[in-house]
Amino acid sequence: MGGSGSSTRRVTFEADENENITVVKGVRLSDNVIDRMKEPSSPSGRPQSQHRSASGAVNDEELKKRIAEELALERARRDSEAQKRRLIGRLMERERISSNEHLTRAIFRERAATEEEREKAQRFAKQLEEKDRELKKHDAYYKEQLARLEERSAQFYKVTTEQYQKAADEVSARFK
Repeated sequence: MGGSGSSTRRVTFEADENENITVVKGVRLSDNVIDRMKEPSSPSGRPQSQHRSASGAVNDEELKKRIAEELALERARRDSEAQKRRLIGRLMERERISSNEHLTRAIFRERAATEEEREKAQRFAKQLEEKDRELKKHDAYYKEQLARLEERSAQFYKVTTEQYQKAADEVSARFK
């Protein structure tokens, strides 16, 4: 895994006590990577054990290569997931902006409707005041007419009563 890149990691390979399993230190591997690494690489289906010869070195190199490939695949998967998260984040941000715009429009519509209702209520209040003034004028006019009629009726009653009294006095004077 060498190289002059800044993202190099130190990876060590060790054989366990039985030399059946190679231990890789310093690298996290997913279960999928480990399963793929367990696939047989030699025709016999069993890893080379006990002696370390030139073929053992080749297997180590092959194993290092496979680990590097698997790490690259894992990085690519993580990058892909990060890209998906960024895309989902952008979509969620767009959705949030869109819902905020809808909410803002609804608020403006509601405010306009409220203002319209307020203006309508003011118009109706003015109309009601005008009707009230008109009714008061009519009331005053009718009271005035009623007072005149009562005065005329009282005068007519007085005149009629006087005429009756005068006629009764005349009839009484004739028959006395």
